[in-house]
Amino acid sequence: MKLRFVEHVGMQIEAQAGGRSRSTLEVAAFHRNSTGRVHGGVTFTLADTGMGAALYPTLEPGELCATIEIKINYFKPVLGGQLVCLSEVVNKGRRVANMESSVYVDDVLVARASGSFAIFRPAGAEPG
Repeated sequence: MKLRFVEHVGMQIEAQAGGRSRSTLEVAAFHRNSTGRVHGGVTFTLADTGMGAALYPTLEPGELCATIEIKINYFKPVLGGQLVCLSEVVNKGRRVANMESSVYVDDVLVARASGSFAIFRPAGAEPG
């Protein structure tokens, strides 16, 4: 599956299995805001996409997922380097999954997010 936005922001999904994922992003000039720090939206994108990457392999054939909501806490400003996002499924029901992502730079926790994802079948899709 081609992930156009993931490619656009320069994110890499390095591993995804067993309800977990690891994603990375090398900070580039275009990731910075007007104060020279990494824009919070970059960190949010990494957390959101990491959660989806953790959930997707746990879905049944024909199922899709979509973000319902995410809450993120930013702990430290990011000035550069490589962002590493570790995400996991906390609880998965039939229609909703609860997820968490932790984002690090040099093993320092810079943000943590929790979210809910819808699990669904597109209209007209055959059951797996």
